[in-house]
Order: sequence, then structure tokens, then C-alpha cells
Amino acid sequence: MNSDSGHDMTGHSGHGDARPGGLSVSESGYTLEFDSTILPAGEQTVTFRVTGPDGQPVTEFTPEHEKKLHLIAVRRDTSGFQHVHPVMDGKGTWSVGLTLEPGDWRFFADIHPVGHDGSMTLGIDGSVAGRYEPRPLSEDTRTARIGEYTVTLDGELAPGEASDLTLTVSRNGRPVTDLQPYLGAYGHLVALRVGDLGYLHVHPEGEPGDGTTRPGPGITFMAAAPSGGTYRLYLDFRHDDVVRTAEFTVRTAQAAPEQHTGHHGHHAHH
Repeated sequence: MNSDSGHDMTGHSGHGDARPGGLSVSESGYTLEFDSTILPAGEQTVTFRVTGPDGQPVTEFTPEHEKKLHLIAVRRDTSGFQHVHPVMDGKGTWSVGLTLEPGDWRFFADIHPVGHDGSMTLGIDGSVAGRYEPRPLSEDTRTARIGEYTVTLDGELAPGEASDLTLTVSRNGRPVTDLQPYLGAYGHLVALRVGDLGYLHVHPEGEPGDGTTRPGPGITFMAAAPSGGTYRLYLDFRHDDVVRTAEFTVRTAQAAPEQHTGHHGHHAHH
């Protein structure tokens, strides 16, 4: 189904790419290689590199959202989300600290290698030893609370087309109007598809200093869901010099189901 609104997201790359990233460890000859994918629990330093089509570690990256590489870590049950910015040595090895609970994890590297047309997201699984107690998925919720802060989500994720999502930040019931820029925007939003952790590229509308984008309370993003289903959204925002993460569970907007009558015994027992 193609929409007629000019928001058809099929087959286009770039800002409207609805195909999920991060489902593959390798793409276009670039591969994500961890020194170890079996990790101890607790505060850990992980080390990895991105190898290029020539098999050598890539050392030249074009910054996206102000960073040469974004690493996202999340446990397979969608808990434990961390968005960090590793440091690379001269030989192309990246290192960063993470806090890891026991269980199966997915790590995503968001990169734009110099010489490659555009950015990509590579994903790799890791195993953290210990007693694993998976957490149930939170309910479909449009409100997240982080200490004194409340973030509300407006808008729908629609399969196959781009739509606006607005996240509104308040603190102790008062709108926050002095958000600080973070990664070139007033917020950074990551969306993951529940079930396979497909990684969606989400783009902020406007940027700080453009004359029209305000520092809160609302932050607007354009997102496209590649399919129906349930998604986990993670908003990083910066206020009072601290980056906080608000988490949401969102089911895609669907057409109303057809009404079936007569075959399910709804009227049989009164």
C-alpha cells in the first residue's frame, strides 16, 4: 500500500528509510567485530572495531549527530538501554564502558564510514553471564517518568509511512523550556522493533539555533515504522547538564479490524 501523501517510504534511502537497520552484523562490506561477545556482568569495558571491505579496521568516519560512532546497547528483553560514545585509538579499536546485567544483549553501531554513501547500523549479539531474569514488556504507554521529569508522547507510528512524534518534557508539572542541545538536537530518539530489535532511523525536526526550533517543552521527530507491531522508543534529552532517558512502548496505528459475527459463539451463551 502506497500512501498518496508523498510520505511513501518504500524503497527510499536517506531520511525516510523505513527499513530497519541493525539486523545484520555486516553490510556493504563493513563488519562489526567485538573482541569478545561473552561478557561478565556489571560495569564493563567493551572493545570492538569496524572492518571495511578490505578487511582492515576503519579509522575514518563522517560524524553524524556530532559523533563518529554511536553505540546502542540493549538487552534482548528491551531493558538496560544505553546510548554511549566510544573512543577510538589510532588503529581503529573502539572502547567504552557499559553496565551489563545477565542475559542476551544486542549492540548497535551507528556509523558513516568515509567513502561510503550514507550511514548504516550494524548489530551484533552478546551474552552476559549470570542468572537471567527477563522483564515483561511494559504496557503501551504514552507517559514516561524519570525522577522529577515526565515525558509524554503524542503522535502515531504508522507502518510504511513517515509520521511526526512529539515528546513533551515537564518537571514537577511545569513545562521545561530550557532543554540543552544534545547531539545536535534537543533530543535523540531511538526506536527498536520488539521481536527482532530492528533499529529505526528517527530524525529530529529542526535543530537548535535555526531560529524556529524551541528548547522545549516539545521535541518533534519524524519516524517511519517498517511494519506493524510493537516498538520500544528511547528518548535521550539533556537538562541541567544531565542526560536522561525516557522509555515508551508503542503499538503501530492499524486500520480498524473487520467485524466478524456469527462464527465465534458470541451470541450462543447468555
